[in-house]
Amino acid sequence: MGELEVLDPRFGKLIIASAKLEQLWTGARWVEGPAYFPAGRYLIFSDIPNDRLMRYDETSGVVSVFREPSANNNGNTVDLEGRLVSCEHKGRRITRTEHDGSVIALATHFEGQRFNSPNDIVVKSDGSIWFSDPTYGIDGDYEGDAAPSEIGEANVYRLDPATGTVTAVVTDRVQPNGLAFSPDEGILYVSDTGSSHVAGHPRTITAYEVWPDNTLANPRTFATLPDGAYDGFRCDAQGNVWSSALGGVHCHAPDGTHIGTIPIPELVSNVCFGGRKRNRLFVTAQTSLYAIYVNAQGALRP
Repeated sequence: MGELEVLDPRFGKLIIASAKLEQLWTGARWVEGPAYFPAGRYLIFSDIPNDRLMRYDETSGVVSVFREPSANNNGNTVDLEGRLVSCEHKGRRITRTEHDGSVIALATHFEGQRFNSPNDIVVKSDGSIWFSDPTYGIDGDYEGDAAPSEIGEANVYRLDPATGTVTAVVTDRVQPNGLAFSPDEGILYVSDTGSSHVAGHPRTITAYEVWPDNTLANPRTFATLPDGAYDGFRCDAQGNVWSSALGGVHCHAPDGTHIGTIPIPELVSNVCFGGRKRNRLFVTAQTSLYAIYVNAQGALRP
């Protein structure tokens, strides 16, 4: 790994000079969807092509299979009750793992049509579940089952936990992918990896204002990449966005400025904060799981 790249003095305050990148495990085909469970001090992440969910135990350093098969599970997060909420490519649905280990489907269709292949997922402080639905899991048989899109477009949806109603909240992206709320939940960040399907499509993260009624408004381009793609990302408590990008993890200040990079020796897919002080950045990258301690803490729900 190369040296940390400081592009702005603000990044210098977010890194620890003596902290080094650690490769915690390798052996996957494409890892994604890290979600940290503080009560058990473990991380769940997906090995999508191998059709399994993995579990990293922070207390022992052991990585084991959490669930196999996993329906080509992709994105994961933790709900308000500490349960695993997940996106399934092959199942084309959103699921929740109950405290007794059972798995229930939360959402499978939008207006009577099956989802494409839910990808990334976040839970808001009101309990609502927001998820992206690009077509990667149905584009071929490597990360799901090849199939035509029933909906005919790729959107971001909100699932109401009380009624089960699914609402399309972002419909202006080509392939919406990564999602994250700002610390105050006033902004929803959405990455668009549509360049995989449309030549020359901008590689962006878009910021949407979140209104009190959970509608979105006033989209603006937050960050743009000249090459590669923003896949998954998370915010720290100060509103900085830590994102997968070409060459490593890019850190963007709340104003969108790319202030620094953590080089990673593999293609990065996603990140999340964890550890006892929420200051350990876990990074999923191609075949491996990495981590590095930073001088920042993952954002908590308001």
